[in-house]
Amino acid sequence: MTPFLALLLFFKASPDAGTLPAERIQAAAAFSAAHGGHALLIKQNGRILHESYTNGHAKREPHRIYSGTKAFWCLTAFAAEKDGLLKLDEPVSDMITEWQDDKRRRKITLRQLLDFSSGMEPLFGLHENEYKDRTASALKASLVGTTGKSFIYGPAAMQVYHEVLARKLREKKQTPTSYLERKVLSPLGLGSQRYLPDSKGVPLLAAGFMQTARQWSELGSWLLKHEDIIASLKTSDANHAYGFGFWNNHAAEGKSAREVDVEDMLDKKWHQQSWRNACLCRSAPADLIACIGSYGQRLYIVPSMKLVIVRLAQDKKPDDAQMLRLLFAKP
Repeated sequence: MTPFLALLLFFKASPDAGTLPAERIQAAAAFSAAHGGHALLIKQNGRILHESYTNGHAKREPHRIYSGTKAFWCLTAFAAEKDGLLKLDEPVSDMITEWQDDKRRRKITLRQLLDFSSGMEPLFGLHENEYKDRTASALKASLVGTTGKSFIYGPAAMQVYHEVLARKLREKKQTPTSYLERKVLSPLGLGSQRYLPDSKGVPLLAAGFMQTARQWSELGSWLLKHEDIIASLKTSDANHAYGFGFWNNHAAEGKSAREVDVEDMLDKKWHQQSWRNACLCRSAPADLIACIGSYGQRLYIVPSMKLVIVRLAQDKKPDDAQMLRLLFAKP
C-alpha cells in the first residue's frame, strides 16, 4: 500500500470527516467575497452545500481558470499510459529524436515534464496569444536547472509534452486536442475549450480554459470517483507539494510544515523559491489537493471528506491558509 493510499484510509476512518458546519461555510464565503471572490461553490458527497455569486456574476458565466488548465492536460498522460500510447518514465527523446544527441536532454522523462522537474527554463512568453510557434521554441528551451532536482514552473515543459503526444497520436490520425476532448473532457460532461492556439494551431497547455464554478467542480467530482488517479499524482524530489497539475497539503501533518502562499512563491525567480515542507494550510486535511490558478482561482478537493470546493475571483487571490482554516480548523 502506498503512503498516500494509507493516508486516504486513515481519513476515511476519522470521526472528524463529517459534514462541514454551516457557520464555517458562511465564514469562508464571507472571507472569499471580501477578498475579490466572484463565486464560491462547495459540494460534499455530490450535494451542493453552498453556492454564492457576487459583484453581479451569474453561475452560468464562464471564468478564466488560468493554471487550472494544466490539470486537464496532465490527465491525458494517465489516459495515454492506460491506452499503451506512452509510459510516463520513458525518455522524451524516444519521440523527440532531435534531443538524442544532447547528453542532458536525452535523459528527461515525460514525468519530469509534467511535474516541472525537467530543468527546462519556463519561457513565460509562450503564454502570449497568437504566438508564432510554441513547439519550436519549447524544444529549444535552455536547461537552466538540474533535471530531477530543480522545480521550474512554466509553459515550456508542457508544450514539449504536447509535441510528444502529437507524434504518438499521428499514426492514429488524432490530435492531442481531440484526445483531450474524448478521454478527459467528455467524461466530465465538458466540450471544447478555449485553447489559445498559436499560428500553427498548437494550443497553450498551461492556461486558457474558461469554466463556470459548476463546470470546474466536475473535475473534482470525477477525481473523487477515481482514487487511483489521485494516488498517481506523484510528486518529485524537486517539489513534494506539486505533481501533474495539482498542489497538495501532504506536509500539513508534519511538525516542520510551512504554510506557503503558492502564488506569492511562484512570483519569485525559480531558483529563489523554497518548497521544503510546504503545505497549503496546517489546519486543513493532509489529503487535500488543489488546482491553483492565477488571481485567486481555486479548486480544492478533499477525498477523505468527499468534498469539492471551487472559488473564482478577479485579479485578487485569497490567503489560502486563512480561508481553509476558516473551513477546517477545530474550534
